[in-house]
Amino acid sequence: MSVYAVIDPATGETVKEYPTISDDELRDAIALADETFRTWSGSTTVKERAGLIRRVGQLHAERREQLGEIIVREMGKPIEQAMGEVDFSAAIYEFYADNGESLMADEPISLLEGDGSAYVRRSPYGVLLGIMPWNYPYYQVARFAGPNLVIGNTVLLKHAPQCPESAAAMADIFHEAGFPDGAYINIYATNEQIEWVIGDPRVRGVSLTGSERAGAAVAAIAGRNLKKVVLELGGSDPFLLLRTNDLDKAVEAAVAARLENTGQACNAGKRFIVVDELYEPFLEKFTAALTAVKPGDPNSSETTIGPLSSKTAADRLEDQVRRAIDSGANLVAGGKREGNFFEPTVLTGITPENDAYHEEFFGPVAQVYRVEGEDEAVKLANDTPFGLGSYVMSDDPAQAERVADKLEAGMVFVNAVGAEGVELPFGGIKRSGFGRELGRYGMDEFVNKKLIRIGG
Repeated sequence: MSVYAVIDPATGETVKEYPTISDDELRDAIALADETFRTWSGSTTVKERAGLIRRVGQLHAERREQLGEIIVREMGKPIEQAMGEVDFSAAIYEFYADNGESLMADEPISLLEGDGSAYVRRSPYGVLLGIMPWNYPYYQVARFAGPNLVIGNTVLLKHAPQCPESAAAMADIFHEAGFPDGAYINIYATNEQIEWVIGDPRVRGVSLTGSERAGAAVAAIAGRNLKKVVLELGGSDPFLLLRTNDLDKAVEAAVAARLENTGQACNAGKRFIVVDELYEPFLEKFTAALTAVKPGDPNSSETTIGPLSSKTAADRLEDQVRRAIDSGANLVAGGKREGNFFEPTVLTGITPENDAYHEEFFGPVAQVYRVEGEDEAVKLANDTPFGLGSYVMSDDPAQAERVADKLEAGMVFVNAVGAEGVELPFGGIKRSGFGRELGRYGMDEFVNKKLIRIGG
């Protein structure tokens, strides 16, 4: 079987296979991307490139239904969420179309001494390699390719092996929008090929969203070749419930935080840390609300959670839950699997000696912890190798801000779930990676910030 294939996770059916790119074709792709960078990037303005990105967003919006149906087949995302992802991707392209010129504008520097002037001019880096995951096939590409094509970088895009159809659809869109062939090139490459692509001197930087293992491997290769890397890796985001006058609302937010994308989001709430006085009523209400959500047909607009993305993903999650229980965790509810469908599951009693305490659970499994108060909640929240996102729920604004300041994470959402935006930076610390995407920060990773100092 080909490395790249659409295998419907709801049925297990292999829908279509795609050929892997040959070494010679890949070398030609790098050469074309480099030539396009040296010609097209220098002969077009930021405004012109922003206009092309605007058209990319418009084409996403026009084809939202078709694009949504593709990723339902590829990774089982419920159709309404799939089309919502297309909408969010279109908004990202629109943001960079609207703001590209201002974000690339020269930045004056006030001189402390001497005559003349100084400023920083932002210019493109060159050919970039993007390595994308399966869980948000359009959104991940938008937040990488959108700003970098406006900057004038050219892109080699390696998507996840289970997302070849959406990868092809996006490549068609970029070309139809008016980008030249070498500006955005979809490559069905193997991991072995990617190693020498990163080492090619014409490739100036790499952006990867994926697992810790993949991130470490790519960063090691890039480091040996002195290439800049942006990494967005896993997360085991804490959801701290500290004070509330509306427990039902807090439970609703907790369920939403855990079940987005069938629990397969890096920044989903995964560890629910609840103060003692709220623990029992929260656990009861949360368990009832979470398990009331049943896995269903991802093609139905009524479905909230679908299958996990693949048999491999379902096998991995099943193994994690089994090992957690074998190591002393309490199975409060759920835990059953049917094919690639996994029912919402609640675990308690997880201790630091249990592997589950340190792992990321990528699926509809929630860990619930009991703490005495704020200090213990913060300590537990930070006791993780990850540092992507986090959630703080408190009716006390001073407490919420105080706790937000103490959390070791790239993002903190206070009394809000699903509040990400195209203008808000996305990224983490510790083993969740480094660098930022989206907003102005997503425009500032792969640019040469060139100082120009003019004498008096």
